[in-house]
Amino acid sequence: MEPLLETTGITKHFGGIQALNDITFKVRPGQIKAIIGPNGAGKTTLFNCISGVLKADKGDIKLNGQSITGFPPHKRAQAGISRTFQNVAIFPEMTVLENVLVGRHCRSRCEMLQAGFRTRSMRNEEREIVEKAWNFLEFVGLENQTEKRAGELPLGDQRLLEIARALATEPKIVLLDEPAGGLNTKETERLAELIHQIRDSGITVLLVEHDMNLVMDISDEILVINFGERLAEGNPKSIKSNPDVINAYLGEDIDYSDL
Repeated sequence: MEPLLETTGITKHFGGIQALNDITFKVRPGQIKAIIGPNGAGKTTLFNCISGVLKADKGDIKLNGQSITGFPPHKRAQAGISRTFQNVAIFPEMTVLENVLVGRHCRSRCEMLQAGFRTRSMRNEEREIVEKAWNFLEFVGLENQTEKRAGELPLGDQRLLEIARALATEPKIVLLDEPAGGLNTKETERLAELIHQIRDSGITVLLVEHDMNLVMDISDEILVINFGERLAEGNPKSIKSNPDVINAYLGEDIDYSDL
């Protein structure tokens, strides 16, 4: 099967610090793939390069076989890449519904004149955008919170809102950056179910995550990076028994047989 997302030789420096060095990996359509590694390993930097927030110094990124390396972030979103952030990035003063409406911007077809004159096509599109935003909020379980200010939501619901906004772009692949950060056990279990539902809806999932129980439970494949370099890649069983991964990240004092 041809990869949906493919990176080749991604390298990124910040001054004299090498954040990423020659990172090459593939994500197949319909996968849930995780990227793990110690703090500072380069995981979020890799996400930033894939989504266009940062420009890689070297390397190539392909989506459906087409290079998107030179695309700005909004063009990558239009091509089918969406993401969430390690620190929740919502618009706290806007309503829950308005936050998701923002995610529909890259799929808008009407131009400025149509919006200015409130043409029929513009009004029809506006109704369609609101309806789809409601659908995505229902998908993540926030359909009863639509008029609440986003900043008033608890952290768990804010993360769900950010996922809903990412899904509103109708991506081919969604990048989830530490979606379980700050969540309790029940919220993490719900998140696992939601990630499976996202995959089952036809959207490929690539996630960065530190919760190893979650990673081992939901991932089809895992990429491990350490000090900006690829350390290992494989299925959860092979990763949790890999001595290099245990030494660099997982640790030898934990029993991984139940993960």
